[in-house]
Amino acid sequence: MGNNSGVSLEEMNACESHQWYRKFMTECPSGLLTFYEFKRFFGLKNLSETSNAYVMAMFKTFDMNNDGYIDFMEYVAALSLVLKGGVQQKLRWYFKLYDVDRSGCIDREELLLIIKSIRAITGADHDMSAEDFTNMVFDKIDVNGDGELSYEEFVEGIQNDEMLLATLTESLDLTHIVQRIQGEIQDNM
Repeated sequence: MGNNSGVSLEEMNACESHQWYRKFMTECPSGLLTFYEFKRFFGLKNLSETSNAYVMAMFKTFDMNNDGYIDFMEYVAALSLVLKGGVQQKLRWYFKLYDVDRSGCIDREELLLIIKSIRAITGADHDMSAEDFTNMVFDKIDVNGDGELSYEEFVEGIQNDEMLLATLTESLDLTHIVQRIQGEIQDNM
């Protein structure tokens, strides 16, 4: 993993990091988490094709060195982002997640795919269709009207719109998964 993540094991206390390491090595004795193990690790089964694509995109954002695996340091960086990351860090991660084709911009189709996938996984009801929500996001934050969201447009637009920031943060809140893992760690102590 490169040094650009800004996260290290020192950010967690010794006891906490030992517990996370034990959990990680119990689930992944090889020390490398594959996509299949990632889904099993988070209890994601019988996903639709769309939801599976979303989970794969999430896996790839955590696989910082693009080797097809999540090692322990990448795992710690992901947990640190979820547990302790600031708005800027999370927005950078969200952008990377939404930019499915890694073009440096998010287009309507990419955003729509992710919104549909998140909704399929969470099963939550929404007042607005995924298509209408996607259109609203672009109407609000596609400043130059080119049909793509640059990183700058995305970050500024989301930060300047409390409703979009709250919706985005809520839809990608992974703390319930982290709490479940922490509960499993406590049960095994």
